[in-house]
Amino acid sequence: MRTSRQVVDYSLQKRAVLRELLAGRIGTHDVCDASPYLKSAARFHGEPTDQRCPICRSENLIHVHYIYGDELRQSAGQARALAELSVLAMTLGEFQVFVVEVCLGCDWNHLVEQFLLGRDGLVEGGPEQGAADAATAATQGRRREAQR
Repeated sequence: MRTSRQVVDYSLQKRAVLRELLAGRIGTHDVCDASPYLKSAARFHGEPTDQRCPICRSENLIHVHYIYGDELRQSAGQARALAELSVLAMTLGEFQVFVVEVCLGCDWNHLVEQFLLGRDGLVEGGPEQGAADAATAATQGRRREAQR
C-alpha cells in the first residue's frame, strides 16, 4: 500500500523458530497453537497465499490483518480484509496493522509483519501532494490574472 510506513518484518524471527523446531529444542505443540478465534478470522477475513505451511506442508498459509488505533474505537482489534485496509487508510489519520500467517491444517501461526497506515503518512512531495500543489498554483495564477 502506498501509505504504509514503519514496516517491521518478522521473517528472521520465523526462521529462528523453525530452526529451533527442526533442532528438536521445541515441539510442534509449541508453535501450532492457533486459537479458534484466529482460525475463524482466517476463514472469514483472511487472504490466501501461495506459500505452503512450513510445518505440515499440505496447506497454503492464510494472512490475517488485524487493525489497532485510537480512531478505530470499538473496531480496534478486529480482523479486516486487505481490500478494506486501503479504504480505511484514506479515511483515518493513523492505525496499525498486524499481519499473522495461519495454517488451518496444523494450526501453525506466526506474526509476519506490522506497519502503520493512514492519511497522516501521505508524503509531502508525493503524487497526491504534487497534484494538490499543481491545483493550488493554477488557482492562484487565475486569481492574479483576474486582478490585472
